Amino acid sequence: MSPSPRNAAAAWLESPLAREREAGPMQRQLHERLKRAILDGGLAPGSRLPGSRALAEALSISRNTVTAAYEHLAAEGYVQPDRQGTRVTELAPSAKAMLAVKSGAAPATARRLARIQPGAPRAEMDAALRPGMPALSHFPAAAWRRAIDRAIRDASPATLGYGDPLGEPPLRAAIARHLAIARGVRCEPHQVVIAEGAQEAIALCVRLLSNPGDTGWVEDPGYRGAKAAMHAGDMRIVPMRVDAEGLCVSERDWHRHPPRLVYTTPSHQYPAGAVLSIARRLALIAQARRHGAWIIEDDYDSEFRHAGEPIGAMQGLVDDAPVLYVGTFSKTMFPSLRLGFVVLPAPLMATVQKPLEEMLRGGHRHEQLAMADFIDSGQFSRHLGRMRRLYRERQQALRLALARHFKVPHEIDGGHCGLHLTVRLPPRFDDQRIAADALRHRLAPTALSNFAIRPRPSDNGLVLGYGNTSAELFEPLVKRLSQLARAAERA
Repeated sequence: MSPSPRNAAAAWLESPLAREREAGPMQRQLHERLKRAILDGGLAPGSRLPGSRALAEALSISRNTVTAAYEHLAAEGYVQPDRQGTRVTELAPSAKAMLAVKSGAAPATARRLARIQPGAPRAEMDAALRPGMPALSHFPAAAWRRAIDRAIRDASPATLGYGDPLGEPPLRAAIARHLAIARGVRCEPHQVVIAEGAQEAIALCVRLLSNPGDTGWVEDPGYRGAKAAMHAGDMRIVPMRVDAEGLCVSERDWHRHPPRLVYTTPSHQYPAGAVLSIARRLALIAQARRHGAWIIEDDYDSEFRHAGEPIGAMQGLVDDAPVLYVGTFSKTMFPSLRLGFVVLPAPLMATVQKPLEEMLRGGHRHEQLAMADFIDSGQFSRHLGRMRRLYRERQQALRLALARHFKVPHEIDGGHCGLHLTVRLPPRFDDQRIAADALRHRLAPTALSNFAIRPRPSDNGLVLGYGNTSAELFEPLVKRLSQLARAAERA
């Protein structure tokens, strides 16, 4: 026999609704309470809910509130009004069975996720010595705010809608002009595709050019994000070693593991800091053409060259090179801007433009227009000039601090470009333990071994970022790091 309205009402009058603002509207509270009781079996199928007037009086709330909650439950199918009142509906047997099962098993996910291994614990944004973090306190926020204001003021209401899927035309044109002058990239604006950072641009290259099971070459040690993007595309990854001249590739490699995609950071190998020699660049392009492979050139921080003339992009070496040039504003501007780009070869763009227009949706339109203005007005170039000087000074200060206070045998790699130095340590010093201990002191160096798929004894050391750390702090920080390194020495 179904419980009477009086008994049902009594069960729900025992606990009044919360009156605090943070508890939410009375209607929502009552709706959630009744819904949960139905799903948990507290209100059985066929049982009748209290009359709206009686429940409103008992809970000291408006009758309209009760009526609205009942109507919401009816719209969702939990209850059904009839001439006698409102009754709880009968759930399907399969639904009741599923609700009764409490599964302790982990959710089933795509198998590819198991190949994406977590890296080092994430440090706080302002932790010292964190690689890849620019000097955010030196960013010209006022100039950027003015660019944003102009973009919003001058744009039509149409910019609140979807934009060009490949990116705002003014930004694509500004990037093409800047890359031609600063990086020697050969491209027209229509070849530039805007993405949410370099990581998304690499993932886009994988989606456009690879099929599950295809082979991708990555630098080892190298950027973990490229490996994650290829794993997410169900590619088979082959790690390729790097040395003082960058990516090492032999004729045998091309025949044993012919790649579909080759990921490289030729202007400043991450994290070792090598520059890919011109002989290797030309050989890589020639072999990629011969084997039908594509090269993803990640030029993530090449704007910050500290010694000599800038190293030109590989993309501009020869006509129609099979190179997809990837760049980002995360290092040159600020990471949360989430603006990157990929320059596609003209023949490839002709093939993939229509699919791209279906795959992508234009967004961040005001930020894109502001970025175009920031470049065209000269603010971007002036900002880069100031940052080059700052990072050059900070790198020199870090080198000096290491020479004076890092009392552990070490060698320094790279340093002619970018925002970090790589300090190699003898294998007896556990780089992962040093990095973990440093986090407890708000220091965020990264263990070099974390970047390698197949670590070797030489892949032991620390990657030290200097972009976000003031020069006067390096001496005490390096002293602390030296203490941590000595404590992590293996017996």
